[in-house]
Amino acid sequence: MDSWQALVLGIVEGLTEYLPVSSTGHLVLAQRAMGLAKGEAADAYAIVIQGGAILAVLGLYRHRVAQMFAGLLGRDPEGRRLLGCLLVAMVPLAGVVPLEKLIKARLFNLPSIITAWLVGGVAILAASAWRRRRASRQDAGHGLGGLTWRAGLLIGLAQCIAVWPGTSRSLVTIVAGLLVGLEVGAAVEFSFLLGVATLSGATLLDAAKSGDEMVAAYGAGPLVVGFVAAFVSAVVAVKWMVSYLGRHGLAVFGWYRIGIALVVAALMAAGVLTDSAGPAAGPGEGEQDDEASARG
Repeated sequence: MDSWQALVLGIVEGLTEYLPVSSTGHLVLAQRAMGLAKGEAADAYAIVIQGGAILAVLGLYRHRVAQMFAGLLGRDPEGRRLLGCLLVAMVPLAGVVPLEKLIKARLFNLPSIITAWLVGGVAILAASAWRRRRASRQDAGHGLGGLTWRAGLLIGLAQCIAVWPGTSRSLVTIVAGLLVGLEVGAAVEFSFLLGVATLSGATLLDAAKSGDEMVAAYGAGPLVVGFVAAFVSAVVAVKWMVSYLGRHGLAVFGWYRIGIALVVAALMAAGVLTDSAGPAAGPGEGEQDDEASARG
């Protein structure tokens, strides 16, 4: 992997991890477009650099994280309640683990991702229209202080939909947050925090399991480049998204998803883009998919 490829993957990861456009779909597209071969090292690399995006959100929401830590120590009831909601929201995802092999075999391909982009785009436009009608009735929703563990569980159940690559974990959790009564800022914040909780463990696990092979294949340089690029681009993306949503809503992401789906479909139909990237890697292939099934 060249440094420029590491930079591209890091930027793609950071920009898309927390936006409702599907980081997995964009990473697969970037890998195919750059001709990167599949394999355990490549898959582990794509997972480990998301640590930069996770670190970005931890920094941006450090006060909320500190509040939950204080709640864990019994010093902040609201922080303890929010932490409990996050833990409850993480539980349903464990139920899709037995489906991993089926998901890998059937859904990790560009046609499936294109379909998910289209479906998700339509879902965002529908949710945006629903929210506008709700806002016209002066019912914009409540903050995280009103979130219950039952609402957290429903958001966690919705997160399971993101096992379909291209769907986007952020998309389903933000929309679910709106449907359970959160205002848009609170829904986005809970989605970000849930993303950190969901992705951190898997990132550390994959780094421990495949880190040596990844470093042996690429060296430390591309890993550092990708990690830093993911961190910086995630900070920019998250700050922009929070500011943008407060003024304009989610609709732009719906139109973007529909647009990129149509463009990629046209490129595939023209033979410019294919759904393969180098030789198959054998038994190690697909490690990225374990984590990708959690983020969509």
